[in-house]
Amino acid sequence: MSAADPMESLYPFLYSDTSDLQAVLEQVRASTVAKVTEIDELRAVIAERDGARLADCARQAAARFAAGGRLFAFGNGGSATDAAQLATLFLDPGGEARPLPALGLANDTSVLTALCNDIGVEVVFARQLAAFGRPDDIAVGLSTSGNSPNLLRAFDEASRRGMLTIGLAGYDGGKMAELDTIDYLFVAPSASVHRIQEAQTTTYQVLWELTLTALIHDPQHGGQEVPDVPRHTR
Repeated sequence: MSAADPMESLYPFLYSDTSDLQAVLEQVRASTVAKVTEIDELRAVIAERDGARLADCARQAAARFAAGGRLFAFGNGGSATDAAQLATLFLDPGGEARPLPALGLANDTSVLTALCNDIGVEVVFARQLAAFGRPDDIAVGLSTSGNSPNLLRAFDEASRRGMLTIGLAGYDGGKMAELDTIDYLFVAPSASVHRIQEAQTTTYQVLWELTLTALIHDPQHGGQEVPDVPRHTR
């Protein structure tokens, strides 16, 4: 397989021999429509399968925040960017929405490089959770494969500390689906990294919105009590 083959499968019109501009534009249109259709169908699958569990998870997260808890989000590569965005949603929602304490564990390059250099990349998130994590806190880990060793260790550490643990994965969930240390695991069942990350963005956006909604009904804000939900639900 040549180096161009993966790109050609995604964007065949870039490698076409045709010089017909209209034909190329039609291929671009068809490619775009196909990708939009694919992500729409994936989001619908997740909503149907995980909608109720997302609401349960948000209620549990709201209860943690109401008790003074904080959210720690983490991931590698593109998932680190998503983790930072997730933390920002809670910390700086804008408008009249309530800001909530949240931190992306991949944000501090000094901490990351020190841990990677002195110990190893497998502890970059677990060590931070060991230092900061408390029983009322929330740990959210994102991975497309579900197999990242440093996420698996982080979930183990978070669970030992009594934190609410939330995982977002793709494919079939990978090794994250085998853990009993993840209270809520949301899997985007796709083999496309692009579609997985798009679906995960939707998932954590919905989780954020549902958490804010649940906090409105928290007894500390004049609403009804946030009921307890059994942990380790899938």
